[in-house]
This record gives sequence, structure tokens and C-alpha cells, in this order.
Amino acid sequence: MAETKRLARKAQRIKMLLLDVDGVMTDGGIYYSADGVELKRFHAQDGYGIARALDRGISVGIISGRSSPIVELRAKELHIDDVFQNADDKVAAMKEVLKKHSLSEVQTAFIGDDLFDLPLLKAVGLSAAPNNARTEVKRTVDIVTKSNGGEGAVRELIDFILKHQKT
Repeated sequence: MAETKRLARKAQRIKMLLLDVDGVMTDGGIYYSADGVELKRFHAQDGYGIARALDRGISVGIISGRSSPIVELRAKELHIDDVFQNADDKVAAMKEVLKKHSLSEVQTAFIGDDLFDLPLLKAVGLSAAPNNARTEVKRTVDIVTKSNGGEGAVRELIDFILKHQKT
């Protein structure tokens, strides 16, 4: 009960949601067509959740260690303006976007799945990982979703945050 209240308080503060891509917005697979074009599979429920978050005044950004044109396309489709790809230092990218929006770390949530995400997961006010994240990551975060990456994990986190937001 105390843990649920603690997480609810953290969720109430969230004004910015940052997302990793591979393994969070996607299933983590990297697919190539016969002509060498990279493909990614995104989940429509995550997209709807992102639209709901934006409608409720929560900013959404993407911070990815890799770069792919399909990420830019998906971000544009979802009206996500803050997109950082090839981010060697995800904490620095977060600081840049928070400065732009005049927000603090405690007002920020991040969902990531791999060791590369740990510094950012430890820096935000609410941290999450999909069910299929690395064990070390799942041990570190506030919330582990029931859904896997690319299968609704982002939507699950957004639903949790919105449930606890004051309306």
C-alpha cells in the first residue's frame, strides 16, 4: 500500500515522458528488407496512449542510442517534437529537453529496457521498464510493465501516469 502511494505521488508530478525506442516502442528486433532498408514494428495502442498523454498536457520525447529514419517518421506521425537519436549520453539529452520545457527531473518519466538506459532511469522522477527488459534494469526501476516492449508497454505506463494525474 505504501509503495502504491509512493508511485502515485511520483506519477502526479509527471509533465514529460521520455521514451527509448528499440525494445520499448518496438519489440527490439531490427528488421531489414531485401534492399537493406531498416524496418521497425510499432504498436498502435502505444500511439493512442501517446496521443492521450499529449492531449492531457504531458509532453513526450524520444531519446534513442541508435538512429533510424523510421523513428523520425513515427515521431512526426505522433506529434513528438523532441527527438534525440544517436544519443551517446541520454542524461545530457534529457537535460537539454528539460531546459527547453522549463521542467525538472522529478517531473520526468522515462521508460527504457537495457543497460545503456540505466543512467537516465536513475535520473528521472519516475522510471519504468517493459516486462522483457534486462533483469538489471527491472531491478532498478519504479515500475515494470506487464507488457513487453513493442506490445503496449508505453501505453501501460501512460495509463498509469494519467490515472494518477489530477484533472
